[in-house]
Amino acid sequence: MFDNKTILITGGTGSFGKKYVKTLLERYKPKKIIIFSRDELKQFEMQQEFNQRCMRYFIGDVRDKDRLRRAMQGVNYVIHAAALKQVPAAEYNPMECIKTNINGAENVIEAALDNDVEKVIALSTDKAANPINLYGATKLASDKLFVAANNIAGGHKTLFSVVRYGNVVCSRGSVVPVFQKFIDEGKDHIPITHPEMTRFWISLQQGVDFVLKNFERMLGGEIFVPKIPSIKITDLATAMAPNLPQKIIGIRPGEKLHEVMCPADLCFDTFEYDDHFVIAPGIKFSSRSNDFTINAIGEKGHPVSTNFEFNSLDNPDYMSVEEILAFNIEAIK
Repeated sequence: MFDNKTILITGGTGSFGKKYVKTLLERYKPKKIIIFSRDELKQFEMQQEFNQRCMRYFIGDVRDKDRLRRAMQGVNYVIHAAALKQVPAAEYNPMECIKTNINGAENVIEAALDNDVEKVIALSTDKAANPINLYGATKLASDKLFVAANNIAGGHKTLFSVVRYGNVVCSRGSVVPVFQKFIDEGKDHIPITHPEMTRFWISLQQGVDFVLKNFERMLGGEIFVPKIPSIKITDLATAMAPNLPQKIIGIRPGEKLHEVMCPADLCFDTFEYDDHFVIAPGIKFSSRSNDFTINAIGEKGHPVSTNFEFNSLDNPDYMSVEEILAFNIEAIK
């Protein structure tokens, strides 16, 4: 579906954007791939790796609606990956996080509608479910904006959906590079925030593939959540540094002990499919059905049980130390 299409990625110089571009170029023949981001150095570095004729690089900030509107001219599909994502930084710089993650989301929506973009998928995070930190709260607000955008589209053909998943192995800001830095520097321990902490675990390629597939599946207004395993942070540290002791340093500001992707409060709007869940919008769409039991490619889902919650602690799928090690090695390739 991406052959001869124009795709724009906000925040496209990040870990996700680079892997998404690589995958698009390997599997499809896009007309254009537009990288929209604000860091000229990262764009220059990315151009050294991806300089195909279809590539375009736009300097711009999602806070700038006019620049977004110009960049989206002639665009078919948009992936909104731009965000301020560091939990402690968001706690100490709340307005900056709000400007990018909430106001920026509104700008992406309006620019997409103004240009009759066909489909938009916004990337979310497990921290947006039952948020306890500002980053999660801004991403929850962003998710709500993208869901509601389907209702304000009016006569526009644009569809908006959200993809939510957990911690991405080896992405910038994830715990794996932090642990690896301690190992490379010859430190005498691995820092652990809490011995019982758990997280969802997904590779960058899995995240990219999930987004690609959901462009086909989407009806507009749903939040897609992949079925992915959990890990214990202590098991991750053991897998990476089996001979180093682990030192408990305490939970950081705004950090959860366990993460949630499908909250129990939304169990009546949650549907289970073979390899993912769909959280249907709580609002009713005026122009079409709110039936999310069958997606756009005919896959069928069913309602989850009352009080069902998909969280990293109670997830039935846990990775062992050996599985984590093998998974991380494969994810880095």
